[in-house]
Amino acid sequence: MGEHQAVIQETPEGVGGGRPRAAVVRDALGVGVAVGLSGFAFGVTAAGAGVSTLQACVLSLLVFTGASQFALVGALAAGGNPFTAAAGAFFLGTRNAFYGLRLSQLLKLPRAVRPLAAHWVIDETTAVALAQPDRKSARLGFTVTGLTLYALWNLTTLLGALGAEAIGDTNAWGLDAAGPAVFLALLAPMLKTSTERAVAALALVLGLGFLPVLPAGVPVLIAALAAPVVLWMKGRRP
Repeated sequence: MGEHQAVIQETPEGVGGGRPRAAVVRDALGVGVAVGLSGFAFGVTAAGAGVSTLQACVLSLLVFTGASQFALVGALAAGGNPFTAAAGAFFLGTRNAFYGLRLSQLLKLPRAVRPLAAHWVIDETTAVALAQPDRKSARLGFTVTGLTLYALWNLTTLLGALGAEAIGDTNAWGLDAAGPAVFLALLAPMLKTSTERAVAALALVLGLGFLPVLPAGVPVLIAALAAPVVLWMKGRRP
């Protein structure tokens, strides 16, 4: 990531109609810090699901996509099959591949840094990068957001897991609700169109409806059908 960041810093502030670097960094840091701190909730949730501190930290280091991580430990906490839980987490993570297709055209990073950059392709880095008016600002926003979020997410995962182990039974403290609460807080601002809200509502109905009758982790996969169903119904409208 350092190579293209150095290139950006060689350009005077505001040249070419782009945003001032200070404004890009400020916005990127705001997103990175706000979301990165929620790694604490993941650490607590993982510990409550019986995941060890080492396993939780490895998940944050190597998976690094909050929705998938919360889905995985949530399914495990509910007694789901590990393979089913992993399948649900993988399905949620596939959206990052589509983000990558868009960002590859926007950022046009050097080949040497693309594998590292791919690991940082998540909701937040994509949103910050796409919000910029030019490529240099997008690169800077992507880099600062990714670096800040990755560092804080992993640090707070460790602190959350260690803290949960120290206080004992997380259910007795009500901390088992921390994961779902953070997940909903991250999701809600993204539902900007009627189609997105319809998908979310149908997914909620499907997930809760099948929760009592299907093994843990499977309702998440069923809920994923909400998107194609809503899009199909929307396409049938005259």
